[in-house]
Amino acid sequence: MHPRALLPVLLAFPLLASAASSRNCLVVGVSDGDTLTARCGRSGAYEQVKVRIAAIDAPEKAQPYGQRSRQALSRLCYAEKAQITARDTDRDGRTVADVSCNGEDAGRRMVSEGWAWVYDYHGIASKRGGDLFRLQDGARAQRAGLWADTKPTPPWEWRRQRRESHGSDNFFSSF
Repeated sequence: MHPRALLPVLLAFPLLASAASSRNCLVVGVSDGDTLTARCGRSGAYEQVKVRIAAIDAPEKAQPYGQRSRQALSRLCYAEKAQITARDTDRDGRTVADVSCNGEDAGRRMVSEGWAWVYDYHGIASKRGGDLFRLQDGARAQRAGLWADTKPTPPWEWRRQRRESHGSDNFFSSF
């Protein structure tokens, strides 16, 4: 297909066109093991972007291994240049993206070291050929990171349990 034939398609679907674009940014903050803040653009025209790393889910800060997971992502990415390839936007308005710090895929590293679970939202992990699942299996077999726990609770279950327990609590019992 001639490149000019693609132009109307790309103009009709701007999200499709931008989803494949990569940006070089500076990581200026790490919230937890799967979320960071990056400063993108040029001097005087910076844009600060909150990024959720695609295809992984790390323990929440208050969850066991949450702080260690955040520290692992910080060691890899904080104050480093990152290549951010947007894939989607989540319900919290964060950019869901593949993130590479110093040429290393941050999601792969977090899963392989046992600091995050594979999170196959929209089949992103499966579309990559299952590599992340193999890395997770390897980390689990080595009891790396959170897999040192005999039965670690995935963050999506931990969040659900907290929602359910807080929903049934008396309002004043949380003070």
